[in-house]
Amino acid sequence: MVQQRQTLRSERERLKMEERGDPTQEHGTYRKPRVFVKGLESLKYNLNEARANMLADIPRVLHPRRMSGIPGENTLIEPGTDPFRSQSLHVYLRTIAPGSRNEGHGHQNEALFYILKGDGWEEHDGVEWPWNEGDVVSIHNDSVHWHCNSSQTEWSESLVFKAKPMWLFMGLEQQGEIGFKPPDLDKRGPRMNYEVARRPEDIQGKVKVIKPDMVPWEWNQHGHMKKMAGTGVPLRVKATTFNIQDIPAGSRTGKRWDMGDQFVYFLEGSGYSLHWDVAVEIADQFYGRQALEPTRWEWKAGDFMWIPTNMVYQHFNTDPTTPAKFVTGYNTAFEWMGYQSVDLEPCPEWEILQAREGAAATK
Repeated sequence: MVQQRQTLRSERERLKMEERGDPTQEHGTYRKPRVFVKGLESLKYNLNEARANMLADIPRVLHPRRMSGIPGENTLIEPGTDPFRSQSLHVYLRTIAPGSRNEGHGHQNEALFYILKGDGWEEHDGVEWPWNEGDVVSIHNDSVHWHCNSSQTEWSESLVFKAKPMWLFMGLEQQGEIGFKPPDLDKRGPRMNYEVARRPEDIQGKVKVIKPDMVPWEWNQHGHMKKMAGTGVPLRVKATTFNIQDIPAGSRTGKRWDMGDQFVYFLEGSGYSLHWDVAVEIADQFYGRQALEPTRWEWKAGDFMWIPTNMVYQHFNTDPTTPAKFVTGYNTAFEWMGYQSVDLEPCPEWEILQAREGAAATK
């Protein structure tokens, strides 16, 4: 592994020496224009009809092909995917061949990787961060980085969540491969440290890799969960909240209402989810009107599910003997804007725990 790291570091230095900033060279080009941010246009002020059409016509469960044996990315959701679902997150599967790494690059947006398979390390701004299966890895904003597979025989696979469309919408679009230079260097001064993106409070006490045993499992009204990224977790990532959750055999989660849309990846088990759309009624204030009948979405291990914005949802494990397990990611900006989760019905285990605590308190 040490020799491999030295080899990759030598390759990185070689690329640094290349004049990749030559304006006559094109890197990272595509066969057709890529949609980074999708526009929203309407002749009406009220967009309820557009929302209703989208919810009626778009499947919410995807069955992505696994990428083992094929290096690169398999995009699940981004603004340019057809049909369009969301641009709060860009989500994809990434694989790295044995003993290999991706092209070193940098972008202003941050990213979160959940390691589905393999062992390796990140190299961020020249600092190495080892990772293993089950870890959650963050790439901080304005970071030059590599994703490296340390195994000589096994492929690595990760599930990647990025709030990239939000960065690009805000004009933070500077990105490129290692070696890029501005084409007008003769009109610019010497290099400066990128202090504009390096607040001390974003760095001190923060880590780039969260191991599963660093975060406790906890029961709440929605179920048995482990928060791996987001508010209160010392992972150096701001815009993505990431949870691991399981459902006991034959049980269900609580019934929860969220404004932000979510992206769920099912790791184990099988079952179904119910979604109740919430429409707004505008009177003396905003009121919600929950659909009387939910839509039902079947899933199994390996499936991916999108939960749209302003939705009440509940997950059910239909296996009477085996727990179900899944991960959920969403854009933390919904939380910054003041939206919160509302629990409408607790999971059965929470009710049992509360009854036991109540009984113990009366003794």
